Amino acid sequence: MLAPNTTVIPKERISSLQFPKQPIALSDEQHTDIMRKLHEATRLGNAEHGKCRIAFQDDEGLKAVETTIWTFDSENIVLKYGMTIPVSRVVSIEIP
Repeated sequence: MLAPNTTVIPKERISSLQFPKQPIALSDEQHTDIMRKLHEATRLGNAEHGKCRIAFQDDEGLKAVETTIWTFDSENIVLKYGMTIPVSRVVSIEIP
């Protein structure tokens, strides 16, 4: 569930956001959970075109987007049209 101060944005706005270089402080357990969900959401997106909700922090605060993940690596989540979200700025991933 999203925090009350989270702004849900359309994926088209991601390319205009600024992301700080400093990673969000997460426990090892939280980081492992995010990586596990990234794998699951990528499979869902590629096999069934299923969407997930990614909560992340940009330079203005907490935001979320509902989208399909095409792929990811250790640094970036890649969405449609080559838009990216830094993995180090992800707070949570929700899969329906």
